[in-house]
Amino acid sequence: MKIKLMVALLIISVSSIVFTGCKKDARPVAATNELQSILGKSRGTTQIAGVGFYDATDVCNSAGQGASYALTMTGDLTGCFYTLVEEYDCSPSGTYRETGRDFFVGTYKGQSGSFWMNYKFEAKYEGCAADGSYLGLEIVGRCEHPVVEGSGTGVFEGVSGRLHFKDDIAAGDYPYTGHLQF
Repeated sequence: MKIKLMVALLIISVSSIVFTGCKKDARPVAATNELQSILGKSRGTTQIAGVGFYDATDVCNSAGQGASYALTMTGDLTGCFYTLVEEYDCSPSGTYRETGRDFFVGTYKGQSGSFWMNYKFEAKYEGCAADGSYLGLEIVGRCEHPVVEGSGTGVFEGVSGRLHFKDDIAAGDYPYTGHLQF
């Protein structure tokens, strides 16, 4: 009889712990806030893609914008992508590295705006010049462009995220992908 009573009390004790622990309001506050934080960070993240083309005819007026050169952008971002080269070097093997800032002015889903990015470009060229610039043709290249938070205007106000370019040497263009959080 004592064993049955002890087993019954044990079952009641365990079940009260299990049922109390499973109640929605019994969840620790820190875990709830962490989950909400994670979910909040993923909201509004939009995958983007398209192709940039070297602005050979200077439609974007890169010199007038203080840029080293510009790309005309198509796809999800349509407009002018200005690049301001700040530092570069090239190793004897033809490995070229460059850093600087970018400024996009254009549209997203028909709405105008702009934002700034920092970038890091790495490529392999046929050779290097004595001043650290590259020589010859590009063999392969890619770059990362994290958005400078707080730099957006118009449709891009408050935007954060990153763009990635992987140069298409054969086609002579610059396909991009990325994620923006609005």
